[in-house]
Amino acid sequence: MCPKDWLAEPLTGASALSGSWRYQERPEGQHALTVSDGRPQFPEWPRPASLAFFRPDPRRPQTGFVALGDSYSAGIGTGVDGPEDDCRHGLHGYPALIARDFEASQGGGRGRNDSVVAFQFLSCTGSTTEEILSGGAESQLDNFNTSLPADFALLSVGGNDLGFFEVMNACIFRFYNFYSGTCETALQHAQERLEGDEFEQRLQIVILELLDKVRWEKKPWFLITVTGYARFFNDQTAECDEMSLGVWWQGPKLKRELRVRMNAMVQAVNQKIESTVALINSRFTSAKVLFVDYDKQFDSHRFCEPGVQEPDYSRNDTWFFLVGGPDNARNNVQGSRFAQAATVPAKSDFLDPDTCLEPAARSGDWGVLALCYMAMSKAQDPTLKPARDEFMAQNSMWYVPTYYGKTFHPRTRGHEAIRDMIYETWAKLEK
Repeated sequence: MCPKDWLAEPLTGASALSGSWRYQERPEGQHALTVSDGRPQFPEWPRPASLAFFRPDPRRPQTGFVALGDSYSAGIGTGVDGPEDDCRHGLHGYPALIARDFEASQGGGRGRNDSVVAFQFLSCTGSTTEEILSGGAESQLDNFNTSLPADFALLSVGGNDLGFFEVMNACIFRFYNFYSGTCETALQHAQERLEGDEFEQRLQIVILELLDKVRWEKKPWFLITVTGYARFFNDQTAECDEMSLGVWWQGPKLKRELRVRMNAMVQAVNQKIESTVALINSRFTSAKVLFVDYDKQFDSHRFCEPGVQEPDYSRNDTWFFLVGGPDNARNNVQGSRFAQAATVPAKSDFLDPDTCLEPAARSGDWGVLALCYMAMSKAQDPTLKPARDEFMAQNSMWYVPTYYGKTFHPRTRGHEAIRDMIYETWAKLEK
């Protein structure tokens, strides 16, 4: 199910589909596109040439798009205050922000018969390229309903294929305490995956299957926009060497060497995605896929910025989530609720340590994996002390997977920056 205060009304009848919605409200803070002489105009950005299909057409009263991919596309943790859906869809993930802008450009929200955007939000936390491909039990491409209007696609994938969680667990959080493996081994595994051909081949297949599914030859305007990732750290600040984001007492330090290597890993992932996009485009007479690199937009908004004592839960200018940290939405929507009745974690509060690992690993959900590892650690050593137990004691959501799964994912202001960079990149297509 989707959050009621965001996606106000699902499509009905023949168009009903899990993950497909139309908007009947305009949330505060959207960037409306206005229509002049039948052509949409951005109030803050140039009009992208790729959006010429937004020209009103009586034969096609609706327009739409599809969002596919992983937790970065799902917007995990953004604007959520209460129960989540199974894919951890956030209210302020960049696909959702773009959908609101396009809904406004179509005049949606004034009445039930208005032209509205058919937005299929198929992105799901934990997804890999294999789970997007056709034929699998969780296939996003199989769930993509091409009978609904779809004029472009957004795609974010790669982090789960290349082992981001293994690196985060071994090098940063140590959810499984001493049993989390070594940071060096995790980084080597990620490097081996990066140097191999499997991810690139799977990404090519995902993109080509998507183009085939929409019958691109009959939709010359159809464009797939693929987003990369952002580096997590300022890797120049010496004072951060003695700080830690570990979940247990006396966790691993954020040494500069580690920060440099993790940042390099993110840059290598982006380069792999960009080269794959270029290879696919070389097979067509005109570009069908666009890569958006928003990493530089996160400058000064990463972990370990000068003068910041990590973990700093009060700093809104950090655009990544901390473990259990609030969102930084400008409308004061927070990512968690607080209650006086919450307690410091005990073994009984976690998932069952004897049975949780197989389903957690199968799901690929960072939050479920983190909780399972912590449950196993607590079962093996009941004396373990959380690094921030006072903070957890105030937070009634500490045992919810998103509390951990959203870490190192963009907060709302990060997703706004991603959206803006997508618009800027689209605008360059005019030149």
